[in-house]
Amino acid sequence: MTQAFTLPDLAALIASRQNAVADTSYTRSLLDAGLTKCARKFAEEATELVIAAVERDKKAITLESADVLYHLLVVLHAGNVSLSDVMDELSRRTGQSGLQEKAGRSKPAARP
Repeated sequence: MTQAFTLPDLAALIASRQNAVADTSYTRSLLDAGLTKCARKFAEEATELVIAAVERDKKAITLESADVLYHLLVVLHAGNVSLSDVMDELSRRTGQSGLQEKAGRSKPAARP
């Protein structure tokens, strides 16, 4: 029986691609382009997932979800945020309801 592929496995793979040759590694080329490019690519993939969900296309939802998870982890890596940090934050939030958690967030200042 094969061990399941996990998000930590994917995060480690992305980190290892930091040292790959950009000509042969899509991940390296994204990382070389910087955080803004990585974030824009994540947004593109998230939009494609939303479209798949609205269309109720199970296969497309699966494929686009994989893209979203990959690109999210690329953004985290490019932003120097570990998956562990994100998981710790999710763990912290499980002690209260989502409505309580949202109410406890500080609201951004209004733009002029």
